[in-house]
Amino acid sequence: MTGITDDTDRWLRRFRPSPDATARLACFPYAGGAAPYFVPVAKMLAPSIDVLAVQYPGRQDRRGEDCLGSVEEIAEQVLPGLRRWADDSLALFGHSMGASVAFEVARRLEAEGTPPRALFVSGRPAPTRNRDEGIHSLGDDAFIAELQNLGAAAAAALADEDLRQMAMPSLRADYRAAETYTYRPGTDLTCPVHALIGVDDPVVTEDEAQDWQHRTSGPFTLHKYPGGHFYLDTETDDVLALLRRTLEV
Repeated sequence: MTGITDDTDRWLRRFRPSPDATARLACFPYAGGAAPYFVPVAKMLAPSIDVLAVQYPGRQDRRGEDCLGSVEEIAEQVLPGLRRWADDSLALFGHSMGASVAFEVARRLEAEGTPPRALFVSGRPAPTRNRDEGIHSLGDDAFIAELQNLGAAAAAALADEDLRQMAMPSLRADYRAAETYTYRPGTDLTCPVHALIGVDDPVVTEDEAQDWQHRTSGPFTLHKYPGGHFYLDTETDDVLALLRRTLEV
């Protein structure tokens, strides 16, 4: 991992720097997730694709910072760190809440005249189809049960009381941001948008994912994989193959 050298670098981690890469991919974690989730992705895509993993505040080495309350606030604060990479090589990938954050970042880059090369949105309904199921307001036991239903790796760790105390604030803040996110009409995209879902994901239907096509004037594709909300953990090879086919051109 490269060292944190300035304020904007708090947001980005390069676990396998690839300075000669022909494409760059900024990866946005799911609610409660963190940048190291994308360490395997960075290793497997190097050296042709340089991976930037986003680290949200309120967890791991940013545990002392306050979590952010909305998707838009997260997008605004990560944007300065990404501007230095904003050329025709930069694509964005987000899973679950991260897809909404990546979309809002893409809109801002589009408005600034530096649209991303492509946007990959995984495990997330289109912005106009977002719904608040109130999970962020549940008591601890019910909240953890919901995480278990989704197959979240963090759910097992939360059985430990000390880990629960550390992790619960960022989990709740992220879920609140994700569930209360509301699409505001404005700049949409010109870049290709690629939606990815697990066929058994209870969080997003095929119809809800298909609606991402209305957020760009560019090409749109929908890709379906075996599995649930965290299909990425088992279908990694096929997802990486899609990223290579799309970006290694």
